[in-house]
Amino acid sequence: MKKQACRTCKIFYEGEVCPLCKKRTPATVWQGRIHFLNTDKSGIAQKMGVEKEGEYAIKVR
Repeated sequence: MKKQACRTCKIFYEGEVCPLCKKRTPATVWQGRIHFLNTDKSGIAQKMGVEKEGEYAIKVR
């Protein structure tokens, strides 16, 4: 299955359900990727509202 981004929390995942928010709102159109290794020390992660490490889309449509 193709990798997609969640419209709600913007994390990339494979499958039918988002592993973070448990919603079924996939987006195949997105812009930019960012990978967070340590969300506690990242100002960008705090600004985006990210609490868990992983790969996220910057903009989701």
